[in-house]
Amino acid sequence: MSTGATSTSPPVPGFLAHATFHRLTVEQYHQMIKNGILGEDDPVELLEGYMVTKMPRSPEHDYAIRILDKRLNRLVPDSFTVSNQCAATFNNSEPEPDFTVARGDETTYRTRHPGPSDTALVIEVSASSLSRDRNDKARIYARASIPVYWVVNVIDKQIEVFTQPSGPCDAPAYAHQEVFRVAMSVPVVLDGNTVGTIAVSDVMG
Repeated sequence: MSTGATSTSPPVPGFLAHATFHRLTVEQYHQMIKNGILGEDDPVELLEGYMVTKMPRSPEHDYAIRILDKRLNRLVPDSFTVSNQCAATFNNSEPEPDFTVARGDETTYRTRHPGPSDTALVIEVSASSLSRDRNDKARIYARASIPVYWVVNVIDKQIEVFTQPSGPCDAPAYAHQEVFRVAMSVPVVLDGNTVGTIAVSDVMG
């Protein structure tokens, strides 16, 4: 029998308004993984000392991942390793980019993740994560001096290429951004050398 009552959201605990969020070091984060507190299936990454939930993935996101995986592995020389959705270890972050292209073959990273000095290119495929990737991730990668950073923007069907990172400073950022739209192709630049191009229309379907 209906009582006429309307459903409401559960109350928000009062302590949240007074909570302090504690930051983790990369070493503490690794220890949580080693101790089994975090597993491979936990959808989190460490960003600037905070454990952050990764955004959900759309079909368009996963389509772009599959296309980029094929194109990059065809173009990238054997002296580099293409990693798909694997961790990279920075000073106070351990993001899991959609792609990392790092110097060295696969055996180079058998016992460690690529770091800033290893990395030539980072790619994030963005739909629900677009704001985070353009701002927070760009800041993290610029601080780490990652030379080339792509945001594959599946919402607006364009690839945004960031170059000239500031390195560590009060407001890390990339000095240059170029937008490649559907009729264009993006050069894949590794250590200043263009190894090929990828058509934006291929990635966006």
